[in-house]
Amino acid sequence: MNAKLNIGSILDTVQANCHISDARYAGNYTMCIFLLKMRDLYRWEQDIPLTGEIAKADFGDWLVSRENMWDGCEQQDFAPLPLPGEDVDCYDMAEINSQLLPLGYVYSSGYGLFSKPNFYVGKLLRQERCGPVQVYLSSCEYARDLEAPPAMMRDNTIFIRHESLRRAVWAQIEEWQWSKSRPDTPMGRLMARFGPNPDLERVLDQLTDEQVEILIWHEMGEVMAGEQLGEQWEDMLQACPRSKAEFIIRAIRDNLADCLVTLPRILAEHEPGLLHYYFAHFRGMRKLLFPELSEAYGQWLRGGRIGAIKAVAEQGTERWQSLGNAALDLFRRGDISRLEALFPQLD
Repeated sequence: MNAKLNIGSILDTVQANCHISDARYAGNYTMCIFLLKMRDLYRWEQDIPLTGEIAKADFGDWLVSRENMWDGCEQQDFAPLPLPGEDVDCYDMAEINSQLLPLGYVYSSGYGLFSKPNFYVGKLLRQERCGPVQVYLSSCEYARDLEAPPAMMRDNTIFIRHESLRRAVWAQIEEWQWSKSRPDTPMGRLMARFGPNPDLERVLDQLTDEQVEILIWHEMGEVMAGEQLGEQWEDMLQACPRSKAEFIIRAIRDNLADCLVTLPRILAEHEPGLLHYYFAHFRGMRKLLFPELSEAYGQWLRGGRIGAIKAVAEQGTERWQSLGNAALDLFRRGDISRLEALFPQLD
């Protein structure tokens, strides 16, 4: 059956679905975020190195062309994938991967921020089994959409996208370069170990490889958090797209996942760089709702015991489980609008 599989047709179909998703959901981003994501997508499509310059005129022409193309596909339905013998629904990852994996490809589909459908096909780099969880690591990406999360989890399957992760790490390195207070940030402390004039390509490779493990740990935590919070959690998330409640709900689960798995695994490695990298990512709603964790990190930096971070994580496991259950209770009562009341710091 695999001999008859037309991988070119499959890639074209997945990319077409990516265009439809982008056309429908691109308007949810702020203009700044939209342009950053579009530049990243353009760089990927044109195979421009991360350190390469983007010609403004060419990018502007491409941007106009892409938005015109979106106008023509926004109302289209997502197409099934043309597998041998039958077309398969684009969300049936198990069936699609049963035919793509033996050929060295991996496919995923799911929902990201704002409930935006995400699709991609990548070159399978490795796969492993972690208890009940299947992990796939891909390298080169052959089809992708505007939102390219470095990691995602669905149906106890974790997908780590090395190429997207590398782009995300490079964005952090660029942000560090632009910052005026580089030594006094988690990223600044992380970069300090590479010396005053580091080889950024080597740094990028090393940090990306290290971050792969952190992402796997976080997604394993997501699996455990999902088991504790129950299936209705996803229903609640889907009911609150494009809202502040969505960011709060995602932060609750992220913090629970990190307290369950990510932080204990990082602490067990006794590698300061992993902690600095974790806190370089610890921002936004997650950080706002969990100031105790930042305070424990600050205590450690000032010469305190690393056990303070461990203690906060241990306490956080029960706390975020309780807050997750409280959010679910509000959702079941049709009162999710009161979610912010659970967090006085949001007043």
